[in-house]
Formats: sequence, structure tokens, C-alpha cells
Amino acid sequence: MITITAIIETKKGHEETMKMALMEVAAYVKLNEPETLNFFICQDLNEPNIFTSYERFSSVEAMEKHNKSEIVGHFFKIAEPILANDIRIQTCEELFTK
Repeated sequence: MITITAIIETKKGHEETMKMALMEVAAYVKLNEPETLNFFICQDLNEPNIFTSYERFSSVEAMEKHNKSEIVGHFFKIAEPILANDIRIQTCEELFTK
């Protein structure tokens, strides 16, 4: 199982824009990406301008298809001007799940 964890920090005051952009990606994934097995979006309780996504893919090819999708490109057009820092991305092989 291939996973991506992304930590996204927006500039203060742009939380709702980021939340909506992430939810748009999630809706697309749900309808169009059966090989994206899970797609989680979280918002920090103490620092609401920090978001985390956790994505699980059936294969490297599924991950690449997702990353090259039009919706991901659209997300980055919205996100880039409101980011406080570069998005931190970890791509991993899942070792255990419950």
C-alpha cells in the first residue's frame, strides 16, 4: 500500500478557502478514483490554519494518476497563493493498519 501524508499550513485568515479546496479534491476522489482507497482530510484543533491529508493508494500507478489529475492541479492553483509554507509531503509504503 502506498500512502501520502501532506501537512498544509495556510496564511491566517485563509482557512475556509483551503478547507473548501481540499473538500473539492475529496469529492472528486470519491467519485472518480476507485484505486484511491482512502482519502482523509483533517484540520488541527489548536491551529485551524494547519491541515493534514492522508491518502492511501492501491499502487504507485494509482498515486501517480491522482497526483497528475486535473483536480490536483486545480487545488494547487488555489492553494499556492495562500500557503504560509511549502507543503510537507511524505510518500511511504504502509507497514501496518488496523
